[in-house]
Amino acid sequence: MVIYEPLKICVSLKASASDLVGFHWQTNAIAADFILPGRDKELLRVAFGRECIVRLLDEMPLSTEDDPVLRQGMAKDHFAYRVSGAPFSRRQSPSWLEIMAPVSHYQFVTGWACMDVLSPASPTFEIIERPSDAAK
Repeated sequence: MVIYEPLKICVSLKASASDLVGFHWQTNAIAADFILPGRDKELLRVAFGRECIVRLLDEMPLSTEDDPVLRQGMAKDHFAYRVSGAPFSRRQSPSWLEIMAPVSHYQFVTGWACMDVLSPASPTFEIIERPSDAAK
């Protein structure tokens, strides 16, 4: 069974109307920028300040990855989750998982692009000014 634990974030966000518009990879850190529906001048930045394994994909393959009957805890239009028992985390390098332990699996769901992150760090959430060159 895949268990989804909804995370509270710093802003109200309708996940189905959001999308991933930027991804920033740094040495031992990542940041991803998501649309805040109805707030054209701002984005939600999700960041991890430690090593990560990341997967970016469309919502459709994510929705068919496992049996929906075996999912527990998903909330309609919710954006951020801590996940247990998902195929993504089970398929990663046992050596990496052991070296980085304890590692958690986080999932960020939008109406289009979704992001999975495995990391020993917890995510931080921040409202940032939308760059003039960011997708709309």
